[in-house]
Amino acid sequence: MDYRSVLTTCPYCGCGCGMYLPVVNGRLGRPLPDRSHPLSQGRLCIKGYAAHEHVNSPDRLTRPLVRDGQGLRPATWDEALKLVASRLMGIRDEHGPDSLAFLCSAKCTNEENYLLQKLARACFGTNHIDHCARLCHAPTVAGLVVAFGSGAMTNSIPDLEEADCILLTGSNTSENHPLISTRLLRAKRNGARLIVVDPRGIHLTRFADIHARPRPGTDVAWINGLMHIILAEGWENREFIAARTEGIEALRAKVAEYPPERVEKITGIEPQQLREIARLYAGAERGSIVYAMGITQHTTGTDNVLALADLAMLTGHVGRRGTGVNPLRGQDNVQGACDMGGLPDVFPGYQPVADPEARVKFGKAWLEDGGDASAVRELPHEPGLTVVEMMSAAAEGRLKAMYVLAENPMLSDPDIHHVREALQALEFLVVQDIFLTETAELADVVLPGSSFAERDGTFTCTDRSVQRIRKAVETPGEARPDWQIIGQVASACGASGFEHGTPEAVFAEMARLTPIYGGISYDRLEREWLRWPCRSPDDRGTELLHVDRFSRGLGHFTPVDYRPPAEEPDEQYPFVLTTGRTMFHYHTGSMTRRSPSLDRELREGFVELNPLDARNLGIADGGRARIASRRGQIEITARLDPAAPPGVVFIPFHFAESAANALTHRSLDPVSKIPEFKVCAVSVEAG
Repeated sequence: MDYRSVLTTCPYCGCGCGMYLPVVNGRLGRPLPDRSHPLSQGRLCIKGYAAHEHVNSPDRLTRPLVRDGQGLRPATWDEALKLVASRLMGIRDEHGPDSLAFLCSAKCTNEENYLLQKLARACFGTNHIDHCARLCHAPTVAGLVVAFGSGAMTNSIPDLEEADCILLTGSNTSENHPLISTRLLRAKRNGARLIVVDPRGIHLTRFADIHARPRPGTDVAWINGLMHIILAEGWENREFIAARTEGIEALRAKVAEYPPERVEKITGIEPQQLREIARLYAGAERGSIVYAMGITQHTTGTDNVLALADLAMLTGHVGRRGTGVNPLRGQDNVQGACDMGGLPDVFPGYQPVADPEARVKFGKAWLEDGGDASAVRELPHEPGLTVVEMMSAAAEGRLKAMYVLAENPMLSDPDIHHVREALQALEFLVVQDIFLTETAELADVVLPGSSFAERDGTFTCTDRSVQRIRKAVETPGEARPDWQIIGQVASACGASGFEHGTPEAVFAEMARLTPIYGGISYDRLEREWLRWPCRSPDDRGTELLHVDRFSRGLGHFTPVDYRPPAEEPDEQYPFVLTTGRTMFHYHTGSMTRRSPSLDRELREGFVELNPLDARNLGIADGGRARIASRRGQIEITARLDPAAPPGVVFIPFHFAESAANALTHRSLDPVSKIPEFKVCAVSVEAG
């Protein structure tokens, strides 16, 4: 028997847990936790323990597929690559570079995301590049860059345990980031006060000192209300404000408009409870704000993040252990995909495409030094389209082709009926994935890629830790590592500069061009734990951001006003729909629903209803319900939960048969362009 064990990183949420992959006679076995891992410390969640199952799934793509009439047929790699290159180059030449768009992926490595955005910019000349971060934490980047100068988690996962007050909002942490949830519970056991602000009852509310339940979409109002109280009571950190911030007077004037009585009318939070939250957070020695997509997935998502940043600066809870503003990233490499330039307005390392110096630097590396043979002579300077804007452009005929890397917009994007129309309107669609997803079923060419266990590379987890993933087994059939496929597409298009022999070589090229990664190398990652920014070989990385000064110099207070959600309940659609995830499934379910042990736990979608609402509607626990919005309707099993707020329903978005995003709308945050997944008007009736 041939047995070996390969150290790698979990492919699911942004926790970045360490695991060993046992390989017996070439087949992957059940992962084992890495006891020495500084983040997960010898633990995995139920998804981590099942991470081998989707890799071994019989549904894996093993050969390229090309559309022949109405169906997809197997093809050779030579045929598929030539077809992709000829169609993409032909469409570019006929309609211009901005007739094409590319989707990077949080499921893929830093190296693969770097290569795909390089392909888009250097080979095809477009900044139409985006990925699923647009649908989860785009407001984090937009808001924290304005406030602090850096759009990432300010602290590390381990130092959450050192907080003596934790304000948790918009995060069902126990289900979505289980190993981070254990850190919060440790802090609680050590004496920290836990404040949960969430419309729903979640697992952590059982341990909370306070559970405030605002109406969905009213976050700016209650955050402004907290700051009103803190300033009125003189609880602000005057020394910190004077030394390290600017704009306090404008903030003071704005939050004066949000006394607790007005906040109650908007949010439903009683003044006494709001005052107690303000007292606990402002009076803490080390107060930490932890949030996720319940804060960001709104048309006011950027305002919500700015308000939280204002609150942290007002109390001086930034730049020390156990403090900070800490967004929890949803997917294994969503932080890294952003870092690598998988966004329409920045090169790797958040260097703006509009900056002439950045364009010259990347142009020299990619076009001149690489000797690019394509028609691109200089890199594009106009920011490109975001993913939701791409779909609208495709539906209108302005976008002609898309290259989708391991993304599934047919389930993840809002208003998926519109997404289907958009993708079907394209002249050419390429999907590179490990399964025939709902999006891949619409493709003209499907390229079979690799799972996390079949390639080398790096992920960057939610606290900016850069970690290795390592190849344990071979890809099935004729499938290939994704970084190789992207390079082969580039070569078929006549581009040079993509002849990297290893992912390590790709990483080295990226690090040379990306200052925040400049001191990180594969060799160092074998010996050291590194978080960016890490700018030189002797830089030990940065665990805490903004210690002595903010990345932008002075922290900037940005007053924001409450704005109601884009779509509110009315007589025809009297309920609020909010969407999210469950413990057993991940994103669009393409991996977890092909994992038997996870599928057994939750095989179908459900709508969570308050029992009083259900009784009035004649819906029993386990019965069927029909949910409708202005975009469409679904039928789904009802699950009654007393912790569900009256008038609010929750649906996880993992399930194609009862797709929550058949109901959601495409209204966007004007700054970050994120759609509003958390508030949508629906009707509910017995099915």
